[in-house]
Amino acid sequence: MAHGLTYEQFNIGDSYISQARTVNEADVSLFAGLSGDFNPLHTDAEFAKTTPTGERIAHGMLIMSMATGMANWTGVFEGTTIALAEQQIKYKGVVRFGDTIHLRLTVAEKRETSKPDRGVVTFSADVLNQSGAVVIEGQWTLLMKREEA
Repeated sequence: MAHGLTYEQFNIGDSYISQARTVNEADVSLFAGLSGDFNPLHTDAEFAKTTPTGERIAHGMLIMSMATGMANWTGVFEGTTIALAEQQIKYKGVVRFGDTIHLRLTVAEKRETSKPDRGVVTFSADVLNQSGAVVIEGQWTLLMKREEA
């Protein structure tokens, strides 16, 4: 049984805030191994000291991956998502080891499709750090189930 929201239940301007989580060195190491991205910005402490941040930072795509998980923590997509159709990503700041991040989804747009069992919902998807600064600004477009006719 689906517990998430259907197309009709989303309203323009509605926001959903995820639980927060702290990004740590293990997250970055595991992501580097999984993705094959061993860029020294993320994996070499001595190299990172020479960069503008002065320390290693998390991969942007790691944070985006975490954000998709956080979206599911909200419960609004549980059993009602048909597809994630598009993601637009703008990296606005860095995530350092020890930063605590969360996701804020806001319904930006809705449109019906030619098929009566689904609709398109577009969300502003922002990842914020513990200070409330937006570190990733995004837009996600999802194909969502509609209520039974």
